[in-house]
Amino acid sequence: MTNETHINAGSQAVQAGAVQSGVAQVAANPQQRALRLHKELTQVWTDLPGWRGVLMSVNHTSIGLRFMATAFVFFAIGGVLSMLIRAQLATPRGDFLDTALYNQIFTMHGSIMMFLFAIPMLEGLALWLLPKILGARDMAFPRLSALGYWCYLFGGLIIVLSLLGGVAPDGGWFMYTPLSDKTHTPGINADIWLIGVTFVEISAVAAAVEIIVTILYCRAANMSLTQMPLMGWYMLGTAGMMLVGFPPLILGSILLEVERAFDWPFFDVARGGDPLLWQHLFWLFGHPEVYIIFLPAAGALSTLIPVMCRTTILGYGAIVAAVLGLVFLSFGLWVHHMFAVGIPHMALAFFSAASALVAVPTAVQVFAWIGTIWKGKPQLHLPMLYVLGFFLTFVMGGLTGVMLAIVPFNWQAHDTAFVTAHLHYVLIGGFVFPMMAAVTYWMPLISGRRRVQGLGEAAFWLVLIGFHGTFFIMHLTGLLGMPRRISIYPDNPEWILLNLISSIFSMVMATGFVVFAFDIVMQFRFGRQSRRNPWGAPTLDWAMVLPAPAYNFASLPAEGPAPSTVILPLARGEGLLPGAPRGWRETLVVDPGTGRPSHVAVLPGNTLLPLATSAAIGSFVGLMLAGLYALVPLALMLIVVMVWRWGAIMGTGHDHAPVAVAPGLELPLHWHSRVSLAYCGAVATLVADGTLFASLLFGVAFLSVVAPGWPAPPSEIPGALLALTAGVALLALAFGSIASRRAEAMRASPRGRQWAVLGLGAGCVALLAVAGAAMMLDDPRRHARDALHAVLLAYVGVHAGIAALLALRTQGDAALGRVSHSRRGTAPVWRLWQDFAFVTAAVSALVILLQEVG
Repeated sequence: MTNETHINAGSQAVQAGAVQSGVAQVAANPQQRALRLHKELTQVWTDLPGWRGVLMSVNHTSIGLRFMATAFVFFAIGGVLSMLIRAQLATPRGDFLDTALYNQIFTMHGSIMMFLFAIPMLEGLALWLLPKILGARDMAFPRLSALGYWCYLFGGLIIVLSLLGGVAPDGGWFMYTPLSDKTHTPGINADIWLIGVTFVEISAVAAAVEIIVTILYCRAANMSLTQMPLMGWYMLGTAGMMLVGFPPLILGSILLEVERAFDWPFFDVARGGDPLLWQHLFWLFGHPEVYIIFLPAAGALSTLIPVMCRTTILGYGAIVAAVLGLVFLSFGLWVHHMFAVGIPHMALAFFSAASALVAVPTAVQVFAWIGTIWKGKPQLHLPMLYVLGFFLTFVMGGLTGVMLAIVPFNWQAHDTAFVTAHLHYVLIGGFVFPMMAAVTYWMPLISGRRRVQGLGEAAFWLVLIGFHGTFFIMHLTGLLGMPRRISIYPDNPEWILLNLISSIFSMVMATGFVVFAFDIVMQFRFGRQSRRNPWGAPTLDWAMVLPAPAYNFASLPAEGPAPSTVILPLARGEGLLPGAPRGWRETLVVDPGTGRPSHVAVLPGNTLLPLATSAAIGSFVGLMLAGLYALVPLALMLIVVMVWRWGAIMGTGHDHAPVAVAPGLELPLHWHSRVSLAYCGAVATLVADGTLFASLLFGVAFLSVVAPGWPAPPSEIPGALLALTAGVALLALAFGSIASRRAEAMRASPRGRQWAVLGLGAGCVALLAVAGAAMMLDDPRRHARDALHAVLLAYVGVHAGIAALLALRTQGDAALGRVSHSRRGTAPVWRLWQDFAFVTAAVSALVILLQEVG
């Protein structure tokens, strides 16, 4: 086939992809000069030069690579700490570290690996890869990506630098109470963990919202969910778990920090609290986190195994079902971390069975991968070596997990080195090996260069041998009874040889990771230029030049053609939405199910707003750590000002004509669509918010039923007055819901502005009523019931305040002419939030009245 014939075939393929359902009879766009399109798009999408680019970038490629690079740095720090731990345990009377410093180091090792490496690494991979593999130009919310990165960086620095100051957390990466309360940890060590990790978790929740909305709404035209690459399904499941899994830990961190700062007794047994509440909230996050870490790695495996075997994936539908099954089952297993705390036998049996059952969807994926290898022609390129290392390691970790799911064995092995070994087999086998395979697979797309032969293979064998030499031996140490988190063992000679062997092999493993990092650096510096799509992959991430440009695609693809067929037609503008003729960052928004094109989203460009917002949040964190609580309201006001600035993109001063996406296909801009990306992001945010509220209700129910010290002392609140105040707040919030609907319906008339003002007034009345109810409450330090009621009122007050701000934004948009019959502005988001605030306030009022008056 000649080049001309090949190019013409590519043009026909683009057109064929465009005429599927939803874009019927739409021809491909006319050819344009690829170089002109490249320059036009680069000018719009590229980062600014120098430090301005570093501070202002919101491009998904730049932010994703920063996430991954920063995660690797934290991984190196955590690895150094692990070497210090192994040096201490190499001898029975290790004098390398004293007990206090050892406690800080093993706490920091676990915290860094979990919160500063694993989760951010998958966030970075998702941000960098998803638009490329789904056929989009960027993520749905570029500024949110940047905000997430700065929160992650600042929070991580707070945690890591505490070690240099000698005030690092020292209560374990799970921060169990009462060890972490003010009595047993009087310094700021625990506060650094609680506030720093919560700062980092803002990044995780932001990434979850971003990933869900991007996968559902920012795919290639006509790419239905059933045609989506498996990586999209894996990331969708991961983001859903993050959205529901992180709020319980955020709530737990807030409650424990409030107890430490203000003596509100959520976990104090003497005043109606219970330390087990922390364990429940922590493991409601902690066990799903294992699968949050595993699923993106499994997505990478499902992407590259077929490529390495020159075939297609076996059992696409079964794998999707297994992913959804894992997402569902992962939230029913948290208690298997608590088998030794004395829970009822019926609960033990249920959670033990559920823990064993979760192996089924995992096994479905493993057998699908093995079947894919069997039917294909495996090629032992470096990524495939890491895949084989994954199989060997992760399956062993899964088997020991099933062992720990059996209650009698769990009682024997609980809190021993056996559990430590199992954890590392699952996390390193199920995440690190696949991530190393993913990095070597996608490095040509990142660097545009081939790797230097030999170094990668040496790194693989060093890591594989070093890992198994370290942690397989640790299983035996645990079976001999060695507890976790001890620094010396002078009276147990049977552990000496095993610990020495583990320590020696840990150095071998560390050497392997150093060689791996050196291999990456050598590829960037000395690797030869890579050809396009060097692996012959069938996914859209390779349908672009190497390294990937800032805009990904000069024109957007439609589902159907293979990358090798469409790469030139897309570069010449024959796909959808070619170039940047309006000077805006534009991408296509599609129907979440069918992939039918819906409208065109205009994305924000380079800005300092994410950095400034994260700095405002950082000021709040700093004041809390310093104990300057009187100044905290100033930081909160600064955060409100920064967040207010984010809403500007939701409105525009005039109507816009539809955009010509392709001949015969014109789509409106996002300002003229009710179901915009911002609205969908608000829905996703409220899912996380609702999970946090449900976790708070769980805390109320748990303490009311299980904790000692209940029933609480009689309340001194006048019941009638409290009921009246609650009624006023609920009526005001209900009126706000009505006002939001009327303001949206009449947005183009003065009446709409008047309804927005009335909604703002209702929000202010609700805030005053909540403040009045808070003043009537009993002293929150008296009993856990009173503290929980204060938290419920604070939750309602925050949401009423946000609803009032959205009403003010809606009124401002109307006053400035930023809405019309076809432009809705902020009103749909206000209506959504107002309804949520009313429902949660009603539930909170019912709980408080029943407990206070009853």
